[in-house]
Amino acid sequence: MAGGRIYSGDLPDQPAPMATEGPVAWLRDNMFNGVFNTVLTILMGLLLLWMVPPALNWLVFNANWTGGAEACRVNPDGACWPFVSARWEQFLYGFYEKSEYWRVNILLAVLAVGIVLLVFEKMPGRKYIAFFMLFIYPIMAFILLYGNEKLGLPIVDTPQWGGFMLTLVIALSGIVASLPLGILLALGRRSKMPIISLLSTIFIEFWRGIPLVAVLFMATIMFPLFLPPGMSFDQLLRAIIGVALFASAYMAEVVRGGLQAIPKGQYEGAMALGLPYPKMMRLIVLPQALKIVIPGIVNTFIGLFKDTTLVLIIALFDLLGIVQASIADPNWSIRSVPYSGYAFVAIVFWICCYAMARYSRYMEAKLHTGHKR
Repeated sequence: MAGGRIYSGDLPDQPAPMATEGPVAWLRDNMFNGVFNTVLTILMGLLLLWMVPPALNWLVFNANWTGGAEACRVNPDGACWPFVSARWEQFLYGFYEKSEYWRVNILLAVLAVGIVLLVFEKMPGRKYIAFFMLFIYPIMAFILLYGNEKLGLPIVDTPQWGGFMLTLVIALSGIVASLPLGILLALGRRSKMPIISLLSTIFIEFWRGIPLVAVLFMATIMFPLFLPPGMSFDQLLRAIIGVALFASAYMAEVVRGGLQAIPKGQYEGAMALGLPYPKMMRLIVLPQALKIVIPGIVNTFIGLFKDTTLVLIIALFDLLGIVQASIADPNWSIRSVPYSGYAFVAIVFWICCYAMARYSRYMEAKLHTGHKR
């Protein structure tokens, strides 16, 4: 013993501790942390090896990138991307007047810039940007897209709208309208006033009980029958209203789930402070409820975005409709063209939906919803 320390000879060498960070540690903890997960990981890896290389070969390596329709006829075993490049204007603008493309381009540019500015939290004047995008931009979009002769903008009727532009119009209109309406319906269904609760419940169950296809048919065929003789209602506007009402019913149930997850003490604390019902909901209850149901809200938005393709059945040619119409062109009657068109649509929709999903994850992490990542 020396200085209170006991020497018992050299200790045997110990192996280095296992890494707890990095890709190897992540794989061990998430993919190979048990017999079942290991077997499942191996099976999924084999499935990917079976599917991904042929898909990449068809989409990229053996695909036709130049040469037009003749190149695709010579090599029908690869994707025909000249078909997309030859029709990209129609895929984006639909049947919109070519001389007025600049109007759509301005709106798309403003939309992209607005989204980018809203993503950055430290952006000065962020609340004013949000106000502009929510209230001013829709009015600006309608004036530019439809036109106004007093402003020198030729009228472009809605039947000429189409392509990805029409997909964005229907999806964004439905998203912007369905969230506040869904919140009101959720509050109405939980109301202590029997009439308000009953009416909200009937509305929600009615719209959730019928398919969107039936809603679009009713909006297009049945609704005009109830209008006075000689009165017309724009077909696109009818479709947007039907989509918004349909989505609001699902949104109401998502929000109601968040409201029911709030502890009763939050309501009691707000009432103890003397807050009236509107302030209690706006300042205390709704912020917490909406934070909890961010995944459900974004999931509803993604479903709504994809459901816009159903407007094809009422003769509105969104991106999928335009692609299907272009495939019928006899000049492109090539085996690989339909698959290439549908692959293009799938890629565009996947990019948009994945962007919404990633932003949802970012918001969850920022607001500390408590979910494990």
